[in-house]
Amino acid sequence: MSEEKRPLRDWPEDEKPREKLWREGEHRLSDTELLAILLRTGTRGQTALELARAIRERFGSFRNMSHSSLQEWLKIKGLGQAKICQVKAALEIGRRLAGEASPVKEKISSAADVFRMLGLRMRDLKYEIFRVLLLDSRNRLREDVEIEQGTVNQAHPLIREVFQVCLEKRAAALICVHNHPSGEASPSPEDQEFTRCLVQAGQVLNVRVLDHVIIGDNTYYSFADHGLL
Repeated sequence: MSEEKRPLRDWPEDEKPREKLWREGEHRLSDTELLAILLRTGTRGQTALELARAIRERFGSFRNMSHSSLQEWLKIKGLGQAKICQVKAALEIGRRLAGEASPVKEKISSAADVFRMLGLRMRDLKYEIFRVLLLDSRNRLREDVEIEQGTVNQAHPLIREVFQVCLEKRAAALICVHNHPSGEASPSPEDQEFTRCLVQAGQVLNVRVLDHVIIGDNTYYSFADHGLL
């Protein structure tokens, strides 16, 4: 008898979540069942569902899974590099999906719009990432550029890179965004100095600097909202 015709009780334990997804849709699956599908198989003496349950119990939520170190994952018995990579890749896809902008040019009117676009994607990063939102003359998003190297602690090299990208893309305005891995969104003295230099450079190059937004843990700080631009 083919697997498709076998009753659910006769399916191997590892395959039941896949059968449920196919029959009822992915939205009907529990967190544990979704994890079991990603893991695909269990280990000796442990089904994929049991292994998924162990992961769920250890981390408590997908958010905690997304920002936990590889060392924490390796503490779970039965998890090797391949299975960890499968789950971490799926979590990153979810993070990127949450941060994707609409294909239609989206007008950015406030720091709240920026946080809505990038907050979920940047709040749990363990390292500092700097992004530049390039806008047209109507403040519509043209491009979201991630600058991988440099932090505000090295303000002048980073400012050169920001405006080089801006001029290459012929953007009329920009918004700078970076995260604080500590989760605290309040600006540091380096953040304040960087923003001051950024605005001065924008005035010289005739590029409007609309804001500098710092992403924290479910919160943000806007220099524009605080009247500091």
